[in-house]
Amino acid sequence: MSYRSPLLSRPGAVEASQPDAGVAAHYGDPLREQRLLAGGTAVVDLSHRGVVTVAGEDRLNLLNTLSSQLLLDLKPGQSRETLLLTLQGRIEYDARIIDDGDTSWLIVESFEAEGLAAWLTSMKFMMRVEAVDATDRWAVVGAAAAQPGFEGRLGWQDPWPEIGAGGYAYTGIDEPEHPGRDLTWFEYLVPADELEDTLAGRELAGVWAAEALRIAAWRPRFGLETDEKTIPHELDLLRTAVHLAKGCYKGQETVARVHNLGHPPRRLVFLQLDGSQHTLPDAGSEVRLGERTVGRVTSAAQHYEMGPVALAVVKRSVDPAAQLVVVDGDESYDASQETIVAPDAGKVVGRPTGLLRGPR
Repeated sequence: MSYRSPLLSRPGAVEASQPDAGVAAHYGDPLREQRLLAGGTAVVDLSHRGVVTVAGEDRLNLLNTLSSQLLLDLKPGQSRETLLLTLQGRIEYDARIIDDGDTSWLIVESFEAEGLAAWLTSMKFMMRVEAVDATDRWAVVGAAAAQPGFEGRLGWQDPWPEIGAGGYAYTGIDEPEHPGRDLTWFEYLVPADELEDTLAGRELAGVWAAEALRIAAWRPRFGLETDEKTIPHELDLLRTAVHLAKGCYKGQETVARVHNLGHPPRRLVFLQLDGSQHTLPDAGSEVRLGERTVGRVTSAAQHYEMGPVALAVVKRSVDPAAQLVVVDGDESYDASQETIVAPDAGKVVGRPTGLLRGPR
């Protein structure tokens, strides 16, 4: 049976479509909700997200061995992001991780949880670890500011867009100018049977609001900005989800080879769309340069200040100054691009210093 949040019974609630089915897209006034969410006075129901718990004395050792992030030094209450990759370095799972001293909590997309818990269990061998898909027992609540009354709850704070220890930025811009610095993001864990009572009396925003703020912050999302071929470099995920100096893990060879000697074949861009149609292109819409298809839209939203915006993955060779067109069926949208991942990102061996931001 598919999930359906109890908060969909709130007046005005309109259910979102995939991948956010089961929670509200909005509650009747999307732009007002977005302003409140951005200002820190509203929260968003993300109770459809997956939650995997990893308990046991060896939990951090196991997660560190398998993933792209250094986790052996993760202290209770600290938040990190980590990736599990294929041998070819392609993203298989993207997890938000916080530890409480006894258990590591992994917040993932809903379709990741069951497979991730099963795979971690299969990889524990003799380690003292128990991985469980706890999605049915826990709900996630998102917010753009620390919430009063939530002080005792376990909450993950997004490290984006900071460059973590061992990380590397592929943007090539002055870091204070990164638009992600305008968004602080928290995801709180709440027992599923307490969700309604916990959010009673609080202003609610739908997932449309959260998506618009995410897109404006250039923040990639697993399952939207990714496909079966995505490597972390294409989405600027080396800044928050990869530690370039940690020990061996599956996919590390590809991560190192592309970073040191090559370039990612594609790159993430931000698109400011022409708003005259008063519609938005669907994910998967073609991005064209002249008559040539050079990429696909991955996410689109109506931002309360900027209007229609989108993220897209395009070929690395696309001129960053070129005017693009997004085509969705019979609709066309003029699109001005802003560079997220620089066309010359990667190939750091022999690169003059000071161009991109490296490990600290």
